[in-house]
Amino acid sequence: MAAACGPQDGAGAVAVGQGAGPDFSAVRAELGLPGEFSFASLSEAERVVVDPAFTDVRVDATDLAMVTVDPPGSKDLDQAVLLERRGRRGYRIHYAIADVAAFVPPGGALDVETHRRGQTLYLPDGTVPLHPTLLSEGAASLLPEQTRPAVLWRLDLDGDGVPVRVDVRRAWVRSVAQLDYEGLQRSLALGTPSPAVALLPEVGELRREQAVRRGAIELGLPEQQVNPDGDEGWSLTLRPRLRLEAYNAEISLMTGMCAAEMMCSSGIGVLRTVPDPEPGTIEVLRRSAARLGLDWPSSVGPAEFLAGIDPARPDALALHVAAIRLLRGAGYTSFEDGAPGKTRHAGIGAAYAHVTAPLRRLVDRYGAEVCLAVDAGRDVPEWVSTALPQLPSVMGGSDRVATQVERACIAQAQSWTLTGHIGEEYVATVLRAEGDGGEVFVADPPVIAPCRGDGLEEGRRVRVRLFEADPVRRAVAFEVVAPTPL
Repeated sequence: MAAACGPQDGAGAVAVGQGAGPDFSAVRAELGLPGEFSFASLSEAERVVVDPAFTDVRVDATDLAMVTVDPPGSKDLDQAVLLERRGRRGYRIHYAIADVAAFVPPGGALDVETHRRGQTLYLPDGTVPLHPTLLSEGAASLLPEQTRPAVLWRLDLDGDGVPVRVDVRRAWVRSVAQLDYEGLQRSLALGTPSPAVALLPEVGELRREQAVRRGAIELGLPEQQVNPDGDEGWSLTLRPRLRLEAYNAEISLMTGMCAAEMMCSSGIGVLRTVPDPEPGTIEVLRRSAARLGLDWPSSVGPAEFLAGIDPARPDALALHVAAIRLLRGAGYTSFEDGAPGKTRHAGIGAAYAHVTAPLRRLVDRYGAEVCLAVDAGRDVPEWVSTALPQLPSVMGGSDRVATQVERACIAQAQSWTLTGHIGEEYVATVLRAEGDGGEVFVADPPVIAPCRGDGLEEGRRVRVRLFEADPVRRAVAFEVVAPTPL
């Protein structure tokens, strides 16, 4: 089950009822999260906003009517997009990415601070940003009706959605609108979408088909979210991923794959890698599918099979959760003297590099610089090549912290939600069973927690009783009441 701690809207909110206004300061303190930016880094940020380093030649692309598509209320806008038809069957995608390198002097105080942070961390009561907000939500953000420096990708696709020509350069861009997913969904249903993204469903569906062909292992798990409940407390919600979000993500993923191809062909860069699962791991998942009564033909690979089952069903949800084991071992690989031996990202089914979220992730700033240099036929800047060897360690550490933050915030909200409900019974789906217990998912409120007792079977629905809800330890636990499937 995916987790999210950002202030996003979702259906089915469950009031936590903490009138005293609890916050997540204990999580921040326990994990030692960064607080305010240093005086030196803030002073430097203020200076570069007034006098940014726009030294490279930059094309004027402000005539492109691009838009951003993000969750409601977002201000750190990394990407703007415009999709057009190209000839009879092809497509052209203009994809602008915030040019963060123009605002961060190499080796300066702000550069040092961003390396210490690694990425933006999202907590329900506020973010721990990678950059000062005067940059990430101001001068560097692709806000609507503002001329901004950007790294502009142009991707020409054939009629099947496969890139046939790619270039990247620095540019001036100007977004004409800030859209959100639900509003875009409504406009598409009414037949009145922004012209910039009218083709997004068409191209997105082609790219989804390509992902299955590549063997991309994608988990369609809904997100647990923690949101303000409007009464000085917090609510837990379960939000399924909108199809439009997947389509929009496909544009970013395609750009990252093109970036990885550039890096590998030039012999320098930094990739996001996930090793392919071992045959034994896939066989274990096949046995899980058989126990769940899911027919998995031997001729069908995990990517195609998982794409064809709806995780809204209890048995399919359990298998999608079990499939997380297929994507273990994520990391970063940097290289300077030729492409590494292992370049593949199993979740994407291809080599992949982060280049599309530089406001929120450190490595993207460096990936973009590599691609700009490769496309222009010049050497990668020394400040980039010098930093490449350290990036896997920096990003790996920040990824671990981000995972800890998500888990701690969800656990905290779950324990707040269920405080005072000890002894109450719920219907649950068994996600994992081992020994004399396992893990279950309760839909209302949306909680995932350990469960003790015999008779648990993955994918089955059982009745459970809450016997622990401790906000201090962030612990929630159930026990089986009815061990047989309901």
